[in-house]
Amino acid sequence: MNPIYTATAHSTGDGRNGHARSDDGFIDLDLRIPKEMGGPGGGTNPEELFAAGYAACFHSAMKLIAGQKKLDVDGTEVSASIGIGPLDTGGFGLTAALVIYAPKLDKATAQSLVEAAHEVCPYSNATRGNIEVTLSVVE
Repeated sequence: MNPIYTATAHSTGDGRNGHARSDDGFIDLDLRIPKEMGGPGGGTNPEELFAAGYAACFHSAMKLIAGQKKLDVDGTEVSASIGIGPLDTGGFGLTAALVIYAPKLDKATAQSLVEAAHEVCPYSNATRGNIEVTLSVVE
């Protein structure tokens, strides 16, 4: 693959209790371990950033496919939830759950669109076979 764009971000400080910034300056924020994981909270974390990226990327993939199929996707929303927990084999792993709302499509059409988007979304391609990803269409 020949990338057409590369994003670069930097982490400083104490990792999950540190700071992250992007080369272009649009991301410049403190990171904090969530209270649920024994940390202080009060800042974002890698899972929230991943959730935001996956939701936006998947939504773009849906819009791309919808445009090709001439589907009305006005008012659509994608929510991504990223879970983190210990693996039986040691270390930690992630899960991803995407919830898609497509108010102008019937459920079967929306499900077909979601499955097609899951095949082209770069985040879906990166996670496929690596972490559990669930896709749900809600009305």
